[in-house]
Amino acid sequence: MAKEFDNSLERFARPATGTAYYLAAATAVVLVVSVLVGTVVSQSWLLAGIAALATAAVLGWMAVGARRHRKTIADKAAGWIAWEPIQPDLQRQTLNVAVGEISRSLKGEPEAFGDAQTAFIVGEDLALRQIQRQENVPVMRHISVGGVPFDAAFTKEDILVCCEVCFLVAPELGQDRVAAMMRKIATVKRSIAEMNIGLEVRLMVVIVTQMPSAKVEKLRETLSTKRFSSTPVDIDIRVMDFEELQRIYVTE
Repeated sequence: MAKEFDNSLERFARPATGTAYYLAAATAVVLVVSVLVGTVVSQSWLLAGIAALATAAVLGWMAVGARRHRKTIADKAAGWIAWEPIQPDLQRQTLNVAVGEISRSLKGEPEAFGDAQTAFIVGEDLALRQIQRQENVPVMRHISVGGVPFDAAFTKEDILVCCEVCFLVAPELGQDRVAAMMRKIATVKRSIAEMNIGLEVRLMVVIVTQMPSAKVEKLRETLSTKRFSSTPVDIDIRVMDFEELQRIYVTE
């Protein structure tokens, strides 16, 4: 059985938030802006120009420092999450359910099940390659996040992204599938909040399509915010064409 989140005292301790850094940066901004205002009021334009450049430099320093701090938090937090590979039997079960949905949509014969299975495996693989390239981070596949299984997961800065891959041959994402995603991501969000490690949780739904463009547009119309109004986290929906993915990673 997959491990639960480790809620030891060490892991409940929030990583250093950089309070001293932010306080010093804010103080520097206040001082520089005060000087800038003073030089403008006194019409010392040369000093005003210097103060403006100093203000821009301090703001840039703050932005770079904040980004590095978020990355540091993510690097530490990722090491505190219980990542576990999904066991083969559960992977087979999930695959058979997904392929069964494709077969029912196609109203195909039983012998078409093998073709649908191959298409799903290839489509999922190519889609996750594309996500990894787009996000420019390592992506873990078929992973349990604190005991909750997902097709993929990764951390980027201070965000934990859990991915679900759907292969659609008809312009409809079943509401049961959406509800299942909501339950899973809600569980992860609660667990991450209890760990108090400074990570935001996001759900990414990767939809691989194999259908005419008119049906893809119809699908996009159904993916309204109302369908996901119950989501407890921010959601990122990526729609990818199966044929295009093959052109990118296989045929060209």
